[in-house]
Amino acid sequence: MKFSELVKSRYSCRKFSARAVEDEKVNAILEAGRLAPTAKNVQPVKLWVFRSGEALEKIKSCTPFAWMKEVPVVIGVGGTTEGAFVRPFDGRNFEDVDASIVATQIMLAVEAEGLGTTWVGFFDVNKVRELFPTTAGYDLVALFPVGYPAEDASPSDRHEIRKTLGELVEYL
Repeated sequence: MKFSELVKSRYSCRKFSARAVEDEKVNAILEAGRLAPTAKNVQPVKLWVFRSGEALEKIKSCTPFAWMKEVPVVIGVGGTTEGAFVRPFDGRNFEDVDASIVATQIMLAVEAEGLGTTWVGFFDVNKVRELFPTTAGYDLVALFPVGYPAEDASPSDRHEIRKTLGELVEYL
């Protein structure tokens, strides 16, 4: 599949089948995250795979979304300021940018594997840290529910609404 086809076909999936996700597909998604470019390639990022019944129950309790109950795998992405690139001109730490690059690559890899996901940013970070102590010290940027889309899954009505290039781009 061409990259342009991949980004056009991807949508925020919020309806999943009960079908389990194969280990090979999860590993391919994680590998895509591992290979994501980060500033100075220091990779100040951590990934968590919530897959056991207990872990899934806990992580799903951190979001208000009923549709999360159906998902067989959730991948969390977080960045840490420790060791991350800091821009010398203004002292800006790039851990959140690096974590977001990794997260975006994961999101696209999910689609490439024939699965569905959506970037979940609306979750109780403090509850996640309480339930999963290894997430402490990380800026949790995303949770990705991962699964096979249900047969009747479809993009939201807002999916096709996009600004034009003229509205987004300024040529200087």
